[in-house]
Amino acid sequence: MQGNHHGSQLVFQEGNHKVLAFTDLVSGHGVQSNQFLIVSGNDSLLLDPGGDLTYIPLTLAISRHLPGKDLNMIFASHQDPDIISALSRWMINTPAQIITSALWSRFLPHLVSDYVGKKVGDITDRLVAVPDDGGWLPFGDGKLMILPAHFMHSVGNLHLYDPRSKTLFSGDLGASMVDQGGGEPMSFEQLMPHMRDFHRRYIGSRSILKYWVNMVRQLDIEAIMPQHGAAIIGEENITAFLQWLENEPCGIDLMEQENYQIPSRTL
Repeated sequence: MQGNHHGSQLVFQEGNHKVLAFTDLVSGHGVQSNQFLIVSGNDSLLLDPGGDLTYIPLTLAISRHLPGKDLNMIFASHQDPDIISALSRWMINTPAQIITSALWSRFLPHLVSDYVGKKVGDITDRLVAVPDDGGWLPFGDGKLMILPAHFMHSVGNLHLYDPRSKTLFSGDLGASMVDQGGGEPMSFEQLMPHMRDFHRRYIGSRSILKYWVNMVRQLDIEAIMPQHGAAIIGEENITAFLQWLENEPCGIDLMEQENYQIPSRTL
């Protein structure tokens, strides 16, 4: 992290390419979440902007760096409410295209409705449907890499890798239930106890994790930025995180026949 200004942290800057993190916009009953903005030349991309809890504080924070009319891409790693439920407001107030899994692009129009008397209209031509195997997204004078991350935890899940900043934006993977989103980097040993329960329940299986780990080990990564909790910074912490992931039982690995019984309790 290079600096903190008005609720944002400058994660990376090189020439006209910069990455900003917004980590403390949700308070009260909402789950802590991180939003990220990548700007390169005339292009800008906002990752997983969230719902109504984050919309106003996030737009105010972004406006200090970028006018809303200039935001031309929104990346939705999956379909959860804390990812994209304020879609109508983003559609009305920015010209952004929505980049998401082809699996969810068919469903996102169901989130869109007229908002406070403003017509949203048909958003079909503003949806970029990413195939299951991902792809390269032209961005600024380079490209961003969209990676498959299915069943971690959504059946149509995507991650984003920025080769310029060597940052992997990992959505819910790597999420830690800590209050600290953008403070001083924490070691993996500090973070792991706050990750384990979440990953064991929300990630599909260890076999999926092994596929993902084998894929991302081919990338040059200096930081992993999840949607919740603290970033995973530096080679030592990233190596430890990947080793833990590929050996951690989760999801269906932990389910047994006794978990599937006709219920007897009254709610």
